[in-house]
Amino acid sequence: MDIARPNIAKEKRRKRIIYAAIAVVVLAGITYGLAKLKPAAPTVEKNLVWMDVVKRGPMVRQVRGLGTLVPEEIRWIAARTQGRVDKIILRPGAPVEPGTLILELTNPDVVSAAANAKSQLLAAEAQLANQRVQLESQLLQAESTAAGAKSNY
Repeated sequence: MDIARPNIAKEKRRKRIIYAAIAVVVLAGITYGLAKLKPAAPTVEKNLVWMDVVKRGPMVRQVRGLGTLVPEEIRWIAARTQGRVDKIILRPGAPVEPGTLILELTNPDVVSAAANAKSQLLAAEAQLANQRVQLESQLLQAESTAAGAKSNY
């Protein structure tokens, strides 16, 4: 024979709510506790570390390895004018400072333009010298004419 128990469903529901509330409180406590922890220091095996005393001075770092050293990114410098490399003075990897000559470049167009400019300069200097001589001769003629007029007076 079955006995009717009318409040058994309410008790089961109440137990479930209490267990869920306890689980939420425990989870919140664990989360809060983990959030307050400081990060742990990284661990390293002792045979991989050199132990020494800190000293003041230059820090020299020497690295050795097999293979060739290859740049990660190659940058090409674009010139404003066309040209040709005549002589490579320093190779890649050589130490440079500001003002160090790396390459000798030539450009036939620029060389011919420089020669034309030089010849124009020489022509202008010659024309200036010719103009000075002509002005001096005109001045002497004017002075002789003035002297002749003065003597006739």
